[in-house]
Amino acid sequence: MFKEVSNGSSSSAKGAGEHTRALILKTALELFRQRGFEVTTMRDIASAAKVATGAAYYYFPSKEAIVSAYYDQVQRLHADKVIEYLKGKTALRERLGVVFHSKLEIVKDDRRFLGALFRYTGDSEHPLSVFGKGTQSQRTQSMAIFREAISVPGLSDELQQILPAALWLAHLGMILSLIYDESEGQKKTHKLVDGALDLLAQAIDLSSTVFVRPFVQPFQTKVLQMLQDSGWA
Repeated sequence: MFKEVSNGSSSSAKGAGEHTRALILKTALELFRQRGFEVTTMRDIASAAKVATGAAYYYFPSKEAIVSAYYDQVQRLHADKVIEYLKGKTALRERLGVVFHSKLEIVKDDRRFLGALFRYTGDSEHPLSVFGKGTQSQRTQSMAIFREAISVPGLSDELQQILPAALWLAHLGMILSLIYDESEGQKKTHKLVDGALDLLAQAIDLSSTVFVRPFVQPFQTKVLQMLQDSGWA
């Protein structure tokens, strides 16, 4: 009997803790979007969430930890949408369009926030650098989404290994374009994505033909080796 009560109390406490953590994360992201990442403090977040400052630090040791949780949240949402939207789609161009456009739709309201975070890109030691050690798991998750998108018949083994990293880098460029895109619904960036993917799909189709394949394969093999040597494939 006492064990059952204990388990019930433990579950209740866990549920309350998860709720508090989610509240702090949601509140922090709202403040980052409204005020900016740099000027918002942990005390501001705790006050807006109506929790003690110590509680905010308990769930998130720093603002960087909150952003890391945001990155994870975006990756989960993106993966879920891609799984849903890719159903029944077999054409490479269409599948890539799903991945790129769905990611842009997810982060479109965070343009100001993401703009502040992009400044850390060049600092390899900063925990929020998209190329740093602190974001390695999110990079891996994102590349896995691109790897799933290109899982179509006819794609060479080299391209299967090259494209996830290349597409991930390209999608960073598209997000940067989104940040500066003031057009309604960021239509310019979506149009840029479509144009780039059209060219990419055409290039892949051409490189896969029986006449061109012998000429591009050595190039693809060299690129793959370079990526492997640098740890990107």
